[in-house]
Amino acid sequence: MTRRNFPLNTLDAFLVTARHLNLTRAAKELCLTQGAVSRKIAALEQWLGFALFERHARGLRLTPQGSALLPELQSAFNNLLDVADRACHKPDIIRLKAPTCAMRWLVPKLIQLEQRMPELQVALTTTVEHGVNFKSEPFGAAIVFGQPAKTGTLLFEEALTPVVSQSLLPNEDSGWERLTFLHPTRDRTDWSLWQTGFSAPWQAMSKNQHFDTMDLAISAAIQGFGIAIADETLVAEDIRTGRLVRPFERSVKTGAGYRLAIKPGSEHAAGLEAFCHALLSQG
Repeated sequence: MTRRNFPLNTLDAFLVTARHLNLTRAAKELCLTQGAVSRKIAALEQWLGFALFERHARGLRLTPQGSALLPELQSAFNNLLDVADRACHKPDIIRLKAPTCAMRWLVPKLIQLEQRMPELQVALTTTVEHGVNFKSEPFGAAIVFGQPAKTGTLLFEEALTPVVSQSLLPNEDSGWERLTFLHPTRDRTDWSLWQTGFSAPWQAMSKNQHFDTMDLAISAAIQGFGIAIADETLVAEDIRTGRLVRPFERSVKTGAGYRLAIKPGSEHAAGLEAFCHALLSQG
């Protein structure tokens, strides 16, 4: 006999029967007849050259050779199943929609997530839109921005504060008038909100530049274009590394926030649930 003709298809019959020590229960689990299970065990015994079971009126009992062989065969069979499972395993793909204004916060989180959970793949779609329609869009999750909503879990609230490159920071209060004010919206509401009830060191915003998103305004500020009004969470890493500085401690909450929304009905999908838990636990 050679290794090539070893009856691999008999292993499950032996292992299941050894666990039950009863042909009827083993046959039921294997979805076979008792005769088919007996034939499989007989084929394995013939190849090995010794009996695996002793047959008694009340059932079966492993022979000494069968008892000695069982642990190693069980371990080898489990290893075979593990190899097959890894080979056919398809990584979970999370289809995520997020506004471009959230990228400064989100991308580092996704990098951390990939390092912690490499089996998860996030297919990210960025957009200038702030909402999502799960009925018509092919996403399992989305980061949405806006006023408080009933759906979604809060990630962080928007709080505005001015930021500027260290190279442009005025030495005295009189240096502000030379700066270009960078606006993330056309209506300048963010700057106006921050200045309400606060005596700013400038009389008027004489030079202005408008952008379509806050992320673009922040990027322009980093490059020394001017002073931007930005969400303090989105620029936290830029402040920490010195790419930007906060000339004022004052920040103003807008009432809006960034929330993580999940497609209804998929909340308990294994991959999506793990993704949400990991993202939220990172703060």
